Amino acid sequence: MIQTPSRIWKPIFVLWLMATLGGLSTPAYSAKVVDGILAVVNSEIVTLQDMSQYRERLKTGGLVDEALLSLVEAEEILKSEESLLNHLINERLLDSEIRRLGIQITIERVEQEIRSILSRRNLSRAELQAALQEQGIAFSDYQDFIRSSLARQILIEREVSSKVRISDEDIMTRYLAMTGPGQRNVFEYQIAHILFNPRRGGETAALERAQQFLPRLQQPHSFASLAAQFSEDPNFAQGGLLGSFQLREMHPAMAKAIENLDVGEYSEIIRTPAGFHIFKVLSRRLIPDPAFERNRERIREALFAESFRAQFELWLSQLRQDAFIRVNKIDN
Repeated sequence: MIQTPSRIWKPIFVLWLMATLGGLSTPAYSAKVVDGILAVVNSEIVTLQDMSQYRERLKTGGLVDEALLSLVEAEEILKSEESLLNHLINERLLDSEIRRLGIQITIERVEQEIRSILSRRNLSRAELQAALQEQGIAFSDYQDFIRSSLARQILIEREVSSKVRISDEDIMTRYLAMTGPGQRNVFEYQIAHILFNPRRGGETAALERAQQFLPRLQQPHSFASLAAQFSEDPNFAQGGLLGSFQLREMHPAMAKAIENLDVGEYSEIIRTPAGFHIFKVLSRRLIPDPAFERNRERIREALFAESFRAQFELWLSQLRQDAFIRVNKIDN
């Protein structure tokens, strides 16, 4: 098959595109074929000759826009005249929108794409022309085909792909959903604390001191200044800074309290072997988890495909609502 233009968006989304286009129902037949015109889509038409030529190209591997055929096999389109006509109608719908928006592809852009194709296929221009001639395709027709394919790509990029946004947070949320709660140690928390040490008068006294202190956090004092004044940590650091940890590195009671806190929040009184703590989350950041990094781009592509599909369906549905489509009856 003659090489077609390179794709502007990722293959998975192109694959899905034709599945959607091909799955749309054809409007009810409204009249018999007049002068070989099978359908009118706004100012575009589909003729008996168009259908015949397209059917032949599908069968023989001629010039067809592969971007619109990447998921639905040619055999599916060729199963019935209705399926084939529906496919051509959807192509015309895209072409009509290209015309409405004034999308134009210059001959320079066409030649740039042809040079890119030649480079990827390690072909010379003469070899390409010879291959086209063997299939009975004029080089000018091949240029027109390239121009049409590029315009469709630009249309879909402009109206659909460019509006899809996938954030790092979206990717992480999907990763956590895929891996389950057992793999949630993908954050690193910077923690400060105030410790009430049982070595000073025993556990009961330490707990009482913690309980008496707790209301002070409701008052307009900084946690750092309160830690400097009240913490009984023998290794006390400035502001009560305890360090940076993943959840799996923490004492279970501490981890349970920390994972439910937002940045800037502090815990209730938490008992660990060191004593009674009040913890505060100073910051939280994603850490370079190897499993996450290995799957990042695959997850991004999957999320992009899902979002692209939703955006495309909405956009195409609106196009069809606004379009004038008349299908004439095909006599058997």
